[in-house]
Amino acid sequence: MIVQVRICIPAELSDLVVESCTQQTGAAEVAVHKGASILPPGDVVVVHVARESVEELLEKLHALNVQELGSIAVSMPELMLSRRADQAEAAAPGDGADAMIWDEVTRQTGEDSRLTWSYLAFLVLATQLAAIGIVTDSTIAIVGAMAVGPEFGPLAALAVSLAQRKWRLGRSAALALGVGFPVAMLLAALTAWLSVPLGLFPPNTLDTGSAVEFIYHPGPYSLIVAVLAGTAGMLSVISRRSAALIGVFISVTTVPAAGFVAVALVLGEYQKAAGSALQLLLNLVGIVASALAVLIFYRIITRRLPEGSARRLRRRALRARS
Repeated sequence: MIVQVRICIPAELSDLVVESCTQQTGAAEVAVHKGASILPPGDVVVVHVARESVEELLEKLHALNVQELGSIAVSMPELMLSRRADQAEAAAPGDGADAMIWDEVTRQTGEDSRLTWSYLAFLVLATQLAAIGIVTDSTIAIVGAMAVGPEFGPLAALAVSLAQRKWRLGRSAALALGVGFPVAMLLAALTAWLSVPLGLFPPNTLDTGSAVEFIYHPGPYSLIVAVLAGTAGMLSVISRRSAALIGVFISVTTVPAAGFVAVALVLGEYQKAAGSALQLLLNLVGIVASALAVLIFYRIITRRLPEGSARRLRRRALRARS
């Protein structure tokens, strides 16, 4: 799997960047366009490199402060036919499917964790679907609510913020969860409160719904499923296999538990509300903990740039700029 890295850099750092790219294991092609960048003024370097070597190359570029002085763009060519590319992939350690690019994961989870109107709308709609499934004893509606819920993005971002100590990302994710769930639950409770006098469902509906008992009866498997889902979800983010996220969405009981809390409180079923609240907490904690464990594992096994090499690159960059 070949990745294209496009680097825009001031001319005085061009030689250092080119040297770092050409010496990188797994580099297939390096092209330099002198003076091609107008804003900011400088050179453009284009590198084709095996995906498993991208993280080490990005660390070198970060040590040269490229992201502050210019820019780094990473993209995936749809098709690349090259014997050199095949040789570069063979020379790079590991496998591209297992390679992790920390900047990519951080950016993706950061985009999915912001408190936006679309995020809030999806969470509200999912909780409403869950509430309808609860009062109608419909597992189809509950599964649909699981699939619609957008909560995995902020949960994954929390794990990344803890692994990378990016507290700003963690605050953004916590805000999305801390505001999104209460708002969605409040609106679900309001809908349930209005539905009772309209005769849309009887006040004792929670006593007859056998299909939703699992929501307010948390047990060991609640945490086990959350851990498995969190692991699968983070692996799908790392490996860019978005199809696996659907399975994650429909295996955890976060949104249904939030909807059940809202309905149960309106109907005065406080014990069931407490059970579903515990279910929600177990799912949230299990997903974040397992996703964090996956990231820590990848940090341990990933080949990283030695600190001594990074310091030397920084010193050379300072000399070149001066």
